[in-house]
Amino acid sequence: MISFQCDYLAGAHPLILQRMLDTNGEDTPGYGCDSYCDSARKKIREACGAPDADVHFLVGGTQTNTTVISAVLRPYQGVIAAQEGHIACHETGAIEATGHKVLTLPSSDGKITARQVATLLEEDRLCSTREHMVQPGMVYLSFPTESGALYSKAELTELFSVCRSAGIPLYLDGARLGYGLASKACDLTLPELAQLCDVFYIGGTKCGALFGEAVVIRNEAIKRDFRYLIKRHGGMLAKGRLLGIQFDVLFEDGLYFSICRQAVEQALEIRQAFEQRGIAMFGSSQTNQQFPILSDRQLAFLNERYRSEFWCKTDGGSVVRFCTSWSTRPQDVAALIGDIGRLPATD
Repeated sequence: MISFQCDYLAGAHPLILQRMLDTNGEDTPGYGCDSYCDSARKKIREACGAPDADVHFLVGGTQTNTTVISAVLRPYQGVIAAQEGHIACHETGAIEATGHKVLTLPSSDGKITARQVATLLEEDRLCSTREHMVQPGMVYLSFPTESGALYSKAELTELFSVCRSAGIPLYLDGARLGYGLASKACDLTLPELAQLCDVFYIGGTKCGALFGEAVVIRNEAIKRDFRYLIKRHGGMLAKGRLLGIQFDVLFEDGLYFSICRQAVEQALEIRQAFEQRGIAMFGSSQTNQQFPILSDRQLAFLNERYRSEFWCKTDGGSVVRFCTSWSTRPQDVAALIGDIGRLPATD
């Protein structure tokens, strides 16, 4: 069965695996203090246009989010996020387990606005019993969001401005950052994004690496003692070079962006096939995630050959997520597009 279920189930890009084989017998310093991590940090700083940024490597997204958020917040503070944000609905209460509340804002596509954040902060400021409430201490964004939506440069600029005015950091979860930046609908570059966040991470797990996320910190206050927090959260990998090698390869000759761009192009081919077949789409994702709304008969037909992910129910049927990734084969996309054209009529 061909899988379009997730974008993180395959192994790693062949160039990464080859570099790991080539360096397998080397005896290097541990915990990210090796030459491969140093090289990867240098390449990431250059790609971000942020020579003074601190760059740290962690293993996975949930570990990264809990480490960053707990590094920023005081014990009585919470993190503002969309109600569909990853930390609010897909991390099994990991943030709450650190003692911090996720302060959710309503959203239809996983995006929150500067006005929403400003209103929440003003309501907190005016509250006569505010010391009895969880204090908003930072803002969390996903880019792309859970449903594939993108923040524009203008939207991110407004959010960053509100955060600056309030004196709270803006944190961007970039688990699928490569796929967002590779979209033709994105008007942000990586250096521009880096200038509009206090801290963000570049996802590797979903974008060609075996595992790993690269945290980029621009805010001086968050930089302080961050390695202590990594260790405290179990994120300091003894064989740190395994992370450094992967990002060193990903940021060599534009590999990270080229493989993500290919995945987005494939996803949009799939979207077009659904639309040409008259299938309604949930949301307007222009990234590697696509969400057709299928009848029971149509879903059963595709489930015979393809593995996708049930997302939610709507009046029109089931919303199903189809993901492409750096490893998606053209022949599998072609096969799916052919079968979309043969879908039975709705129930």
